[in-house]
Amino acid sequence: MSSSIFTNLLDTHPILVADGAMGTSLFDLGLESGGCPEFLNVEEPDLIGKVHRQFIEAGADIILTNTFGGNRCRLKLHKAEGRVAELNQAAVAIARAAADAADRPVAVAASVGPTGDLYEPVGPLSYDEGFAAFSEQIAAVADAGVDVIWIETLSSIEEAQAALDAANTVALPTVVTMSFDTNGRTMMGVRPKEVAEWARAQRPAPIGLGANCGIGPSDVVQAALDMRGAGTKTDLVVVAKTNCGIPLYSDGVLSYPTAPTAMADYVEMAARAGARIIGSCCGSGPAHIAAIRSAVDAHAAGGPTTPDEIAARLGGEVRTEPTRVRTRRRTG
Repeated sequence: MSSSIFTNLLDTHPILVADGAMGTSLFDLGLESGGCPEFLNVEEPDLIGKVHRQFIEAGADIILTNTFGGNRCRLKLHKAEGRVAELNQAAVAIARAAADAADRPVAVAASVGPTGDLYEPVGPLSYDEGFAAFSEQIAAVADAGVDVIWIETLSSIEEAQAALDAANTVALPTVVTMSFDTNGRTMMGVRPKEVAEWARAQRPAPIGLGANCGIGPSDVVQAALDMRGAGTKTDLVVVAKTNCGIPLYSDGVLSYPTAPTAMADYVEMAARAGARIIGSCCGSGPAHIAAIRSAVDAHAAGGPTTPDEIAARLGGEVRTEPTRVRTRRRTG
C-alpha cells in the first residue's frame, strides 16, 4: 500500500467510519431542491466546510467532497459543463482544509457519481464519452490533492468500467460502490456477486468495493455480505454506506425513517458481513455518524452474519441467490 492518509488509516484501523449525506445536510441548511450543490463550492464555501467539520466532529475518518455531480454530463444540466475543474478543485480545497484542521488523520475522498446517462447499447452514452467525462473530473480532483477516488452510486458494469479506467490514470487508490435495491440488483440488473467478480478481474483492481444508497440498511449489508461471499480478495476492502430508508414527504417536509438509534445494529451487521468502511448516505446527518462512530468503537468481533439474521435485525426480506432451472428445448 502507498503512504497516503487513506491507506495508512486502513493499515491501522480494523474499521473506518465514512461520513454521511452531503445533499441532505445542505438541504437542512437551506439548499433548494433542483439547485446545483457543486455551485456552493464557490458561492458558499463556508457552508460546505461546515458540513465537513460536523461530520469530522461526529467521528468520520473519511469525508467525501461535494462533487457527486461534478462531471460534465451532470453539470451540463446547469449549463456549467465548462466549469468542471473550477468546481471540483474548489470542493477539494474546502474538504482538505477541514481534514487538515482535524486533531486526528482524516482522509479526503473525491466523490465521483454517475453521469446520469445510460450506456450503449441500452442508452446513448458510449464508453469513450463516459471515460472522457470521468477522466476530466478525476484529473481535477487528483491535481487538487485528494487521498482517494471514491466512485459511488453506479448501476452498471459499463459505467463502473469507464469510471475505474479513468481513475486508474491517476496514482491514487480507488473505491467503487454501487446501489442495490430490495431485489438484490442495481437498476441495470447487476448483482453484488457480479460486481465482485468484475472487480477481482481488474488490473489494477479498486482497493475498496461495496454498496451505497439503495433502500436501506438491510439491502446494503446484504450486498456487502454477497460481495464477501463471492470470494472477494482479502485485500479488497468492503464498504457499506447505507441510506436511511425510503423518504417520506409530508406537509412540505422530506423525512427518512431510519433514526440514528438504528445505527448500532447496522454497524454490527455490516461489520459481521465483512465491511471495513461503514458510513451512511441519503437522509443521514452528523447524529447518524456519531452513532456509527460509537458503535464502531464499541464493536467486538463476532462470527459471520447470515441473510436471515440481517433481515431479522435490520428488516427487509431474506434474499438468496435464485435457483436456476434448466429447461429442455423442444426440437422437431
